[in-house]
Amino acid sequence: MTATIDQETGTTPVPKKSRDRGGSLGRYIVVRALLIIPTVFILVTTVFMLMRATGDPITAAQGGRLPADQLAERIAQAGYDRPLITQYLDYLGDVVRGDFGTTLSDRRPVTEVLTTFGAATLELAFYALLLALLIGIPLGRLAAYHRDKAPDAVLRVLAILAYATPVFFAGLLLKLVFSVWLKVLPVAGRASTGAEINMQVLDHPTGIYIIDALQTGDPGVVIDVLQHAVLPALTLGLLTAGVFLRLVRTNVIGTLGSGYVEAARSRGVKESRLLKTHAYRPALIPIITVMGLQIALLLGGAVLTETTFEWKGLGFQLAAYLQARDFVAVQGIVAVLAVIVAVTNFLVDILAALIDPRVRY
Repeated sequence: MTATIDQETGTTPVPKKSRDRGGSLGRYIVVRALLIIPTVFILVTTVFMLMRATGDPITAAQGGRLPADQLAERIAQAGYDRPLITQYLDYLGDVVRGDFGTTLSDRRPVTEVLTTFGAATLELAFYALLLALLIGIPLGRLAAYHRDKAPDAVLRVLAILAYATPVFFAGLLLKLVFSVWLKVLPVAGRASTGAEINMQVLDHPTGIYIIDALQTGDPGVVIDVLQHAVLPALTLGLLTAGVFLRLVRTNVIGTLGSGYVEAARSRGVKESRLLKTHAYRPALIPIITVMGLQIALLLGGAVLTETTFEWKGLGFQLAAYLQARDFVAVQGIVAVLAVIVAVTNFLVDILAALIDPRVRY
């Protein structure tokens, strides 16, 4: 089949359907990008209002420990005696400039806290998501293949247990089994003291320990970092793994009952081949669409996981600032995490649109 050539331009015309599809995708990306602005605005505003619901941060952190005159002076110096709308507008302006204030408990810029501890949380979330994908997708496929049989029943029960078990309980249980009883994995921390010293002397440490460990060129440091990451990542990823298992199982079973799969089955195609070539790939698309929500849950679960395993990331620091009633720090960290979730959802939506042409405005 030969392509037709436009006699006036000497070029091959693009089919109208392809042009429409590309234009539709472009419009979809623009619309989704524009929606980030009001989403971030609402999230940042909500965080501000929640933090102010109990009063000003100075009183929350220092109330009862300072004389009334000193407390009033500090409130005035920080500007918390001004009208709430004025504080809010100033806060929005600071956020736009990337200034999230200074922590009350240790007098550090919140941006410094974010850059110092953010890499640890992102690394843990990556490990957890990777484990969830490696566990949930194959087991979901296995459950669909053995639908309504013993393996399917067992896997469904395990999936329910995975996302019904509280994160802190799962973490304590895993520590008890693998660190206390079996003594095969570290009980806490991101790396041993020796490994951390080796990584700290690097010229350009990233704060992401697996990358820094690889930079040292020492296999022992790499193994040490991975051993410390296993239990926190498994604790955080269990819930998401259970969600992925159920989702893949449901979608594979639904795809196996579709018309084109039934037609292939009538032609004598084996069930295992149907599962591999016809049902498996389409069933993965919903995984992408829910991944944004799961990343939000991973970041939320990082607070309990990092506290349980003394994994010094943003979640660990957030728990410490909450205990100190340092609402300036809490406000900044939560606002940034909310923005990360919004941007992640945008990227996931675009990826889903690229993979599945049906996703369009």
